[in-house]
Amino acid sequence: MDKITMKAQLERFRKGFPWLDIIAPATPARGIEVLTEAQQDAAIRYADKAEVHGRCKFVPASGAASRMFKDIFAGLETPNAATEQLAAHLNYFPFYTPEVFGTAPFDPVKTARRLLADEGLGYGSKPKGVLKFHRYPDETRTALAEHFVEGQAYMRNADGSVDLVVTISPEHRALFEAAVKEIQATYEQRYGVKYNIKFTYQSKDTDTVAVDADGNPFRKDDGEILTRPAGHGALIYNLNELDAELVSIKNIDNVCVERMQPLTYRWKKILMGRALELRDRIRGYIFALDQLTEMRRSMNDFSYIPAYKMNLDDPFATPECQELCNEIETFLRDELCIEIPEPKDSRDRAELLRAKLDRPIRVCGMVKNEGEPGGGPFIIRDKDGSTSLQILEGAQINPDDPKAVAALKAATHFNPVDLVCAIRDYEGKPFDLPKYVDPQTGFISNKSKDGKELLALELPGLWNGAMSRWNTIFVEVPVSTFNPVKTVNDLLREQHQA
Repeated sequence: MDKITMKAQLERFRKGFPWLDIIAPATPARGIEVLTEAQQDAAIRYADKAEVHGRCKFVPASGAASRMFKDIFAGLETPNAATEQLAAHLNYFPFYTPEVFGTAPFDPVKTARRLLADEGLGYGSKPKGVLKFHRYPDETRTALAEHFVEGQAYMRNADGSVDLVVTISPEHRALFEAAVKEIQATYEQRYGVKYNIKFTYQSKDTDTVAVDADGNPFRKDDGEILTRPAGHGALIYNLNELDAELVSIKNIDNVCVERMQPLTYRWKKILMGRALELRDRIRGYIFALDQLTEMRRSMNDFSYIPAYKMNLDDPFATPECQELCNEIETFLRDELCIEIPEPKDSRDRAELLRAKLDRPIRVCGMVKNEGEPGGGPFIIRDKDGSTSLQILEGAQINPDDPKAVAALKAATHFNPVDLVCAIRDYEGKPFDLPKYVDPQTGFISNKSKDGKELLALELPGLWNGAMSRWNTIFVEVPVSTFNPVKTVNDLLREQHQA
């Protein structure tokens, strides 16, 4: 890391990040679509017929599963509720074998050690993606394997292939490659599909400095300054490298057994259909606006436009252009919760509307809040005075602002990380995604290293500030499509029992 970057990051620790101006939570009353069955079916049909330049399933999967076993680690010496539950139901876990764990009754401490330690399964240091999540009559499946199954159901390209991009840590590559080798040929034959698998790393160039309690650079035992991965927001650069136009994003641990997956397939296609409907409507507006104003050829020279097609005093003030701008402004307000600031004149209005249209698209599934953790959907006011739909984390909400706290309490839904993105512009060219990041929406979080407390700087989250300047739709999806495995004992839930 160069000195200029480090200095800027240290200054960020001192200043912090500005609070966002929250107008209201996004709810079914305004900001979250609750689709009728007819609308759902229409979105699915649109997803099936729309022309798409490639589809890709993007799965964030870097990092070890240590948080999944936090309570089990705590019970390695003395049994606790988590290790006792693990031991009492060990036969129901897909990773259970008599060779590793013996036979019942199972001792909680010995069970925990055999699960986590290298002399057993070594799960304490492995990534979630390669852990066995589900047991079927004739096989066990890892979390990664379930993404293979999902991918063939709703992300096939026209040639029958499935592009699966998985973000991993370099030290885990061999484990992931072995997991793929174990299933790829079998699943390709079983499902009649060809998988194109790519592993991608979070770039070391996006690592950030950490500080100690006094705000000084945190130093490791060898005296070197510690830099660390800057959170999932760094993955916007990995997303930017994709060639596909339509991308589905879903975390590695959000899977369920195959008998329950058809509902997931349906809603993924609904989200895809809404994304493509939005893409095509926006492209139509941009084309119509360009035709009326010739913006695409020049924003300044109107000498070539026939006089009968324009108002020479203000080429953006023709009745046709104003009527179109009225329609676009209504669309942005009603469909995307975007309200623009008062423009200076007709030209300023048209240019502002076009700029708001010409952005990447994301359609985000939203689940009714029933106590699960996750970022929430809100309507906020941007720095330019316009409004937009955003996904916010708790750290971005000012606890001393009564309006923000009231908005948080009134929120009805949360984000389960279930996104479909359309990342090509109206000409079919890839957007340069880092240009649409809001750098003012990062996080400062509490972490530890070798038992010492530190403050870590995290980049704007992938589905938070990294997509701040995208066009966004929130769609309510059933809670049964959200099946994360946050702790190992979550595997005992019905969604993970075949």
